[in-house]
Amino acid sequence: MSEPSRFDRGHTDDLMSFLAASPSPYHAVANTAERLEKAGFRQVAETDAWDGASGGRYVLRGGAIVAWYVPEGAAPHTPFRIVGAHTDSPNLRVKPLPDAGAHGWRQIAVEIYGGPLLNSWLDRDLGLAGRLSLRDGSTRLVNVDRPLLRVPQLAIHLDRAVSSEGLKLDKQRHLQPVWGLGDTVRDGDLIAFLEAESGLAAGEVSGWDLMVHSVEPPAHLGRDRELVAGPRMDNLLSVHAGTAALAAVATADADLPYIPVLAAFDHEENGSQSDTGADGPLLGGVLERSVFARGGTYEDRARAFAGTVCLSSDTGHAVHPNYAERHDPTHHPRVNGGPILKVNVNNRYATDGSGRAVWVAACEKAGVPFQSFVSNNSMPCGTTIGPITAARHGIKTVDIGVAILSMHSARELCGVDDPHLLANALVAFLQG
Repeated sequence: MSEPSRFDRGHTDDLMSFLAASPSPYHAVANTAERLEKAGFRQVAETDAWDGASGGRYVLRGGAIVAWYVPEGAAPHTPFRIVGAHTDSPNLRVKPLPDAGAHGWRQIAVEIYGGPLLNSWLDRDLGLAGRLSLRDGSTRLVNVDRPLLRVPQLAIHLDRAVSSEGLKLDKQRHLQPVWGLGDTVRDGDLIAFLEAESGLAAGEVSGWDLMVHSVEPPAHLGRDRELVAGPRMDNLLSVHAGTAALAAVATADADLPYIPVLAAFDHEENGSQSDTGADGPLLGGVLERSVFARGGTYEDRARAFAGTVCLSSDTGHAVHPNYAERHDPTHHPRVNGGPILKVNVNNRYATDGSGRAVWVAACEKAGVPFQSFVSNNSMPCGTTIGPITAARHGIKTVDIGVAILSMHSARELCGVDDPHLLANALVAFLQG
């Protein structure tokens, strides 16, 4: 069988393009689908009957995508190898009545999504992107990728305490961006503006899911360009790596012992409890339908799930040079040191010893170094889709990812080598 080509720094350059083109979960899944189409995958509708033919398929639902590749001769009980990730990032999202303003300023009313570093959104040139729902039942992606909005910080002359007491932001009062001047707030202005931007007729939009984004593009950073700064690395870095790995495995004409899967969910940043989140029925429904489409029974479904492994890939914390005491003293993941294995004995991460063995085997096969991450005992530990996936579907799950700085900032930082090292490890995992 042929082997997929190994990824190199060109993969990271492509990641930068993917980040710039994916300002919302809806754009991220559209770009993922486009890449999979080029690798021979085709979309299937959830409302259609599915066949059991071999080849690549994918399902789109809102800001989520599940894609899988059925090798020739796959049995109904063939297990799955899943790369799980999420498409959403903490940000500011537009409210149902968006038009606001005061004191001669026109503003946009926003709500806080997830747990963003609020200060990172101040004094940045911001665009607006997302999904428009039309009266005919269709949707349209929109991306105003130019300076349109800004959340201006209060001048230090009017907040002398900021130097001694730190910045204090009220989520309701201090995060509303400005986008123009005017004494009168006119309901419908923002949506009328977006209809014009999208070439739509006035009044054609009846619903929207909109969010702001920094328009500053991703960039190499550092003396030797060994770092990458950019938005939404948490967690589009994993979505991009999983997409590249799945496409590479599907086009290598290999004799695969597993059915490789990419599952990229929405709403991880606020609990995953939605029809497009990891705590919803999407992944389980797709996997079951794949089994049944190949003539399988419930017994085949049970056998397939029992042999399935999921890598929950999400970003983690690299050791911070200015705050090293916040990390576990013996676990200091470094950027460009390879992807990380995430462990928490209280199941905030799903990794156990047997899962670690699966990850070690994949990294050894790919020739990829890896690092271990565990939280400082005195610090709370975050979580991922890993424990949710394991509990909801009874699937062995391992939490891994790439170590970054500035997680949940409008602009995050990673090493230039870690994205392609992750992608190579994911290829080896999906191949089995």
